Amino acid sequence: MSTTLPGPDGLERCRWCAGAPGFLDYHDREWGFPVDDDRRLFEKLCLESFQSGLSWRTILAKRENFRAAFAGFEFHRMARFTESDVARLLDDTGIVRHRGKIEAVIHNAACAQELVQREGSLAAYFWRHEPTADALGVPQTASTSAASVQLSKDLKRRGWKFVGPTTVFAFMQAMGLINDHAERCVVRAQAEKARLRFKRPG
Repeated sequence: MSTTLPGPDGLERCRWCAGAPGFLDYHDREWGFPVDDDRRLFEKLCLESFQSGLSWRTILAKRENFRAAFAGFEFHRMARFTESDVARLLDDTGIVRHRGKIEAVIHNAACAQELVQREGSLAAYFWRHEPTADALGVPQTASTSAASVQLSKDLKRRGWKFVGPTTVFAFMQAMGLINDHAERCVVRAQAEKARLRFKRPG
């Protein structure tokens, strides 16, 4: 099966972006473009943690609700969440109400604070794990990589939760640490151009 299909403009795009309303815009404007903003990086890792065992369709549809519920994913604020916040979140029908995941991302907010103190920024830390070009395989043929396994292990060593290799690989795809757009996808060249212009932090 082809990894691409024609979009509304007739140009080839990654096949998955036709899977749900909102996917096309997310694919064309966000997925695979490099990010160096700590809040956005933390948000994405949290959302990928919530996606574990679910579909991205579910998470993307609830993204604005997640942002409202989790203080815009400002991790310095989230790190101060208490058990009453957990109870509030468990009662919020607009998000995924999974106690383990809710408690994990709050815990990870404190881990993010510690990481920033040690590394300077989340961006500097994550981009140090960008794989080299020769380490990448054929786009969209894997759900983990050597780089995602290594990053997952290091995050867990630092105390982070719900950051397995598959979750981390999806995070790296989305945040532009790799360009995993299909070879024939019209956005692949755009994402690569953005990666070439991108000033790596740290």
